[in-house]
Amino acid sequence: MATLSPTSFTTAEKVKGYIALTKPRIIELLLVTTLPTMVVADKGIPGVMLIVMTLIGGTLAAGGANAINMVVDRDIDAIMKRTQGRPLVRGVMTPRAALIFALAIELLAFAVLAIFVNQLSAWLAMAATAFYVFVYTLWLKRRSKQNIVIGGAAGAVPVLIGWSAVQNNVTWTPVLLFAVIFIWTPPHFWALAVRYRDDYEAANVPMMPVVASLRRTTLEILVYSVIMWGTTILIGPVAHLGWIYAVSATVLGGLFTLMAFRLFQHAREDKADVAEAMKLFHYSISYLTLLFVMMAVDVLVRFH
Repeated sequence: MATLSPTSFTTAEKVKGYIALTKPRIIELLLVTTLPTMVVADKGIPGVMLIVMTLIGGTLAAGGANAINMVVDRDIDAIMKRTQGRPLVRGVMTPRAALIFALAIELLAFAVLAIFVNQLSAWLAMAATAFYVFVYTLWLKRRSKQNIVIGGAAGAVPVLIGWSAVQNNVTWTPVLLFAVIFIWTPPHFWALAVRYRDDYEAANVPMMPVVASLRRTTLEILVYSVIMWGTTILIGPVAHLGWIYAVSATVLGGLFTLMAFRLFQHAREDKADVAEAMKLFHYSISYLTLLFVMMAVDVLVRFH
């Protein structure tokens, strides 16, 4: 793919490029888990200013981490068909400009959280960024089939930030919420990796479907799904949630596990049902959103 000079792009295209560096779709999912966690922590709706500042700080921190990830992985992105439209591959900005942008919004994220929320939330956000950049992107992604398993911890930190923003501590409830997202990440991402197995193989990234058989990959997806389902049910009594959450977690998790089982059922050593994999991938996004929304609904119905 031909790379253009940054001067070849209009101001509007450059602005869109910088926004794309932050991976907005991923950030949306992080925010969907942060706000309900704040509601659970508050047993109601926290102050508007606290919500706004927490979400702004979280958005900037996650966006900065994603932008650094794009700088580091621009060689891989140029090989994989799925990512060849990313701004650094197209030459919308230079890697140096992208890195400066990423570091600037990381500093702004820390300032926003430290000044308007609390120090604990600010440091948790920075820890998540450091883990995502140094542990996942620079160390594990190109070296280990467990890359997304361990690296997924960074994407689970926003619930800790949401909780600490309200309570200024971390208790068992946010730890279990963290665990749910941590366990959710492998089946979510591996389902997508089944679809783009050839891309990862071409880029020499040891994603599970590349280094293990598809039968083994889909079995691990199923195992993680079952563990996740059990963890979501455990959250109910620990967080003192009611029947609305209990029913939602049971039904949503049951459907997730059923879809994972179907994917495993149809898989062979070197072949998997890509359509089933993508159904699970798309459902996994809706699943996480609905699970956390129903958690907040449960709290608001019972306490108000």
